[in-house]
Amino acid sequence: MAAPALTPSLLHADSSLPTLVVGPSLGTASLQLWGSALPYLKNHFQVVAWDLPGHGASAPSTEGFSMQDLAAGVLTLVDDLHTDGVISNGSKIYYAGVSIGGAIALQLAHDAPGRFSGLSVICSASKIGTPEAWNERAALVAEAGTPTMVVGSAQRWFAPGFIEENPVVSTNLLHNLQDADRFAYAHACGALAGFDLREALPKLSDPILAIAGAHDQVCPPADAEFIAEHVQRGDAAVVDKAAHLAPAEDPETTAKLLVGFFASAK
Repeated sequence: MAAPALTPSLLHADSSLPTLVVGPSLGTASLQLWGSALPYLKNHFQVVAWDLPGHGASAPSTEGFSMQDLAAGVLTLVDDLHTDGVISNGSKIYYAGVSIGGAIALQLAHDAPGRFSGLSVICSASKIGTPEAWNERAALVAEAGTPTMVVGSAQRWFAPGFIEENPVVSTNLLHNLQDADRFAYAHACGALAGFDLREALPKLSDPILAIAGAHDQVCPPADAEFIAEHVQRGDAAVVDKAAHLAPAEDPETTAKLLVGFFASAK
């Protein structure tokens, strides 16, 4: 296993502002996941997104990877942006991710404490599902492709009524899933199968905001509360209108929570 190469997308360029690195949910591309929140974030942050291997702008992975490898890929991406001058020296850097991207927030806090001035775990948990379920999903998708996940994901991702009220946003996200590389998707499932930071939470010293969707059946609000209660500097919030993709479902509320928390993080 090795750290996969991740391709960044500069969603809003302004190096005079702190940089917010945003991460994806499994099956989505960050542009579609975070695009609706951008108008509420761009006055406060330069926004850089990363995509999972085989999703959005990132090339497919050629071998399996762990969550530690994925976090290392994010750190390499940030280092490269510093080298290229996209992120100014001395600029504060924050991180927010959804689902697997949110789990990476915890992995980053664990593996690289102090690298980010604050992190947010959105619609995620310190352990998601079971290894058996993730390994079964990996085998299914590797054999039959990501379209097998579309119907179930449509049911899990969105709060009741969202698809009907927001057909463009929901369709674009489901197309992301259908277009994702099946083997890279399976590799990400394998990474989640081995992810469990529950016992490590008390060691995490970075400011961490855990945001849950009120309708999330995958990572319910209790998971966000567990994180906030067990890390050293944690807080939790619930987005009433969201299920599993809060930045797309209620971008204004999600952005306000991030802006407020990161402004208060010391």
